[in-house]
Amino acid sequence: MQNTFVSDVSHKTFSVFEQVKASTIRPSILARIQKDHPQFNSQSSLSIQELNTFREKYIAEYMMTNLRELTQLEKSVLNSLTDKTTLSDKVDTEEEGLTLGQRVADVVADFGGSWVFILSFIGFLIIWILFNVFWLANKGFDPFPFILLNLILSCIAALQAPVIMMSQNRQEEKDRDRARKDYMINLKSELEIRSLHDKIDHLIIHQQQHLLEIQHIQIEMMNDIMEQLNQIKK
Repeated sequence: MQNTFVSDVSHKTFSVFEQVKASTIRPSILARIQKDHPQFNSQSSLSIQELNTFREKYIAEYMMTNLRELTQLEKSVLNSLTDKTTLSDKVDTEEEGLTLGQRVADVVADFGGSWVFILSFIGFLIIWILFNVFWLANKGFDPFPFILLNLILSCIAALQAPVIMMSQNRQEEKDRDRARKDYMINLKSELEIRSLHDKIDHLIIHQQQHLLEIQHIQIEMMNDIMEQLNQIKK
């Protein structure tokens, strides 16, 4: 029994354990192989490495056809599939390139929308009023009706709106970035599942071929034993 075979695609010699027959290949992948190698037919065979190369080409062309063009996200997914790397570990690793304004917006969004800020501001107002009314007998630097306090509150209100808008814009950027990363991970998962199905199909078929070969060998051995028994009887 031969331990090697010659690929009908590259005409190179490979181990017989890497052999994949054309009859076991998914029709869409087979059509892609025949596009580059018209002589490749149902009786031909190739190695599993070459089959994986054509799978990657098919995936790229599929995405080109259905998505018009490969965006940077799809290219990252394909590179991740080729390099066998993960994408989920890169979801929270892009915090270093933020500008000072973006960092300030994040801090404002975290602190300005918390109970700590609300209670602190209420405490500041109560202390201000009590200090001017009771401690300074309403004759201090800001007596009733607290004109200075109203001026401070007006300035805070005037600055509050653009600060809140910056915080919201920053949050929207983070949400869009998170959605893009989720899309990349979901896309890679879909492609990995497709590839896994193909590999399982080829593994099952390959095992069946080996089992059939073993059965043929056992039948030949049984026939030899039967012939020997017949000769002994004669």
